[in-house]
Amino acid sequence: MTGPISDSELDNLINEDLGRDEGITTDAPTPGRDLSQDLSFFGKIPVDVSLEVASTRVSLKELMEVDTHSVIVLDKLAGEPLDVKVNGALFAKAEVVVMNGNYGLRIVELCGNGLDDLTP
Repeated sequence: MTGPISDSELDNLINEDLGRDEGITTDAPTPGRDLSQDLSFFGKIPVDVSLEVASTRVSLKELMEVDTHSVIVLDKLAGEPLDVKVNGALFAKAEVVVMNGNYGLRIVELCGNGLDDLTP
């Protein structure tokens, strides 16, 4: 598919995907039914997860004077949890760990109340 799709085409794609997942129907949710089942297809949507160590604001003059041995002081203390962002919005606080030679994140605090808070 190339170019924009209509609302009805989008609905058809969603309904087709819902029909492929075991236990998922396109019926309207009924009382007592697990809503997470109806929304499980959203789990396939990719998101960007990034780790923000710290930040600072410098003048353009200061930035132009930076060379390979310069040190820029950041606004976070050593040992403080780092910010985990999902699509640019704060999601959690974490610390860096090493697992099997790869960096990883150990979540130490979730921020906000869920997906509604993931707006930049």
